[in-house]
Amino acid sequence: MRSLFYTYLVPALFVWLWSTGFIGAKYGLPYAEPFTLLLIRMLITLALLAGLAWLMKTRWPGWRSAGHLAVTGLLVHGCYLGGVYYAIQGGMPSGIVSLIVGLQPLVTAAAAVVILREGVSGRQWLGLMMGLLGVTLVLLEQFAVKDGSASDFPLWTLVWAGFSLVGISLGTVYQKRFGTQADLVAGTLIQYSAAAALFAVGAFTLESREVTWALPLQLSMVWLVFGVSIGAILLLMWLIRRGAASQVASLFYLVPPVTALEAFWLFDERLGLLAMAGGIVSITGVALVVTRK
Repeated sequence: MRSLFYTYLVPALFVWLWSTGFIGAKYGLPYAEPFTLLLIRMLITLALLAGLAWLMKTRWPGWRSAGHLAVTGLLVHGCYLGGVYYAIQGGMPSGIVSLIVGLQPLVTAAAAVVILREGVSGRQWLGLMMGLLGVTLVLLEQFAVKDGSASDFPLWTLVWAGFSLVGISLGTVYQKRFGTQADLVAGTLIQYSAAAALFAVGAFTLESREVTWALPLQLSMVWLVFGVSIGAILLLMWLIRRGAASQVASLFYLVPPVTALEAFWLFDERLGLLAMAGGIVSITGVALVVTRK
């Protein structure tokens, strides 16, 4: 029972926490613009992480390592979150956003072949093709003509979702290429600081920065900060220390269906048969890429 808890239940809890980030964004975005909401979230998170770093007497990396961490933060957190939030604000269902971004292992594998000269097995190439086919089926249904409407969401939201996917994929490869042994709390704080700077530029140049502090926004902010930015990251740190990171990677492809179920329950976001079939094909493809057995 103890082995089952550490091997499966705790990694599954991390996956669930990560999936709720899409739901929290949907709750908060009606009351604040994307970069403004993300900037507030990052500033609160940075204050909490700074206190944690002080209590833990965190060891800080050198300037060169800090620079690499900042670049990773801009890509993994800045581009990823910014793209997700703008896609959701534009009307793309959160389940579709999570499915597109869930292709990250596929894009990362392809980028690793080009940038890091890594080999890809035939099984992984099959997974790559299945993932692309699955998302294509989902988008074909979403953009089919329905009741005189061209689609359920604007075409331009795909640009933001793609921006998010490219950001987290390149960030993963960059981190692998220039990864350091920096303290995880210090590294996370530096990455979040770089992302916060990006959000500040976006908020002050592209947005009005008006915020309506309604109860849904307050609740979503509390969850996004404590449940996702702090809770999920600290849980990931705990998993890595116990050597369970491989289980997290193998379960990560469950994020899209979990998000889709949450969105169906909370927002009545529905997927047709073709989209559900495409989602299954895509998730299977990602599983073939990220799992070893």
